[in-house]
Amino acid sequence: MKALANWSAGRIHYAWIVVAIVFLVLLSTAGIRATPSVMMVPLEHEFGWSRATISLAISVNLALYGLTGPFAAAAMQRFGVRPTIVGALAVLAFGTALSARMSAPWQMVLLWGVLVGGGTGVAALTLSATIVNRWFSTHRGLAMGLLTASSATGQLVFLPMMAAIIEHHGWRPVVLMVAAICAAVLPLVAIFLPERPAAVAQRPYGATHDDIAAASPGNPLTNAFRTLFHAARKRDFWLLFFSFFICGASTNGYIGTHFIAMCGDHGLSEVRGASILATMGILDLFGTTMSGWLSDRFNSRVLLFWYYGLRGLSLIYLPYAFGLDFFGLPVFALFYGLDWIATVPPTVRLTTDVFGKAAAPVVFGWIVAGHQLGAATAALVAGILRASLGTYTLASMLAGGVCLVGALLVLRINRGQPQTNSTSLA
Repeated sequence: MKALANWSAGRIHYAWIVVAIVFLVLLSTAGIRATPSVMMVPLEHEFGWSRATISLAISVNLALYGLTGPFAAAAMQRFGVRPTIVGALAVLAFGTALSARMSAPWQMVLLWGVLVGGGTGVAALTLSATIVNRWFSTHRGLAMGLLTASSATGQLVFLPMMAAIIEHHGWRPVVLMVAAICAAVLPLVAIFLPERPAAVAQRPYGATHDDIAAASPGNPLTNAFRTLFHAARKRDFWLLFFSFFICGASTNGYIGTHFIAMCGDHGLSEVRGASILATMGILDLFGTTMSGWLSDRFNSRVLLFWYYGLRGLSLIYLPYAFGLDFFGLPVFALFYGLDWIATVPPTVRLTTDVFGKAAAPVVFGWIVAGHQLGAATAALVAGILRASLGTYTLASMLAGGVCLVGALLVLRINRGQPQTNSTSLA
């Protein structure tokens, strides 16, 4: 690590090397999180499990992915980023590899719901927020946009390949592949990820003073709940929480979980559905990175209003897209893909503005919990509606409608206050 830091001196700030390493971590965990969506139909065929049963395991996964976030952020402050992430990657590699031997629904709930859900919750958006706040004084929106975009890139890299492997060799080689990728990233974190800029004799990118922040004392569990207690007294916390609940419901929970199966209902193969989803991933790589750049320059409330509004309209349009040719799925993929997780950089910016730089990672962890509770709810409800009605049309309309509600909610966040990073939690 010191040798790499010495090499980077005078060439590139080590903060960008940290971004590259964390990008790879998030890339690998994005591949793991995308895996259940391509496994849904094969598991249904092999074991006779209903789509609602499989959705239950995915729902547990998504809920724990979010609920782990604030405790993971507190653990990073108390014990350090590197040991926390190394432990999470080890759990993920073990849990996904072991799932190749599962044969009962409770095993899927335990492995993909509990172990994988908890592990990916550590290496998630709260990790990005922690890294950005520690390593950047300027260009935070751009850095957050790049790290958030790794989820989209994970879909780009893994989904079509996983769908092709499943089509020719079954689902078990896929879970072994993602476990191996996760294990391969682990030593990069252990060797090349320092805790803070001071560890490599540098300041945060763009800073004019030294990084003197220390590890937070006390129990991470206590710190996480203490932060929640203080944050929950502010109206802005609940506006951020419920708007991100809607974000999770309309992305990871609905499209991320059910889109490939939805394509199958309309006669499209899993490879074709995964390819469309991967195309959305390419578009989101640009959309989210651009969103980060925009959040450094424009009012985050206004950006979020447009993001949620356009997403809602695209989801309402989705049921009709399958019946059209050029103006069908390509148009949906364009608008939805650019917007997929573009909400994250402005939401992080608003969280930091309202609660301050020190508290923001843990507060954002609780907001991410809202995101994943929304995802878990949508994954389960959409599965139940599909099993009951035989179609995803009502689920699409509901997802689009709540996005339009979210577009109105975000206009009330931090209203009347300038966008600064100096607002304290107290």
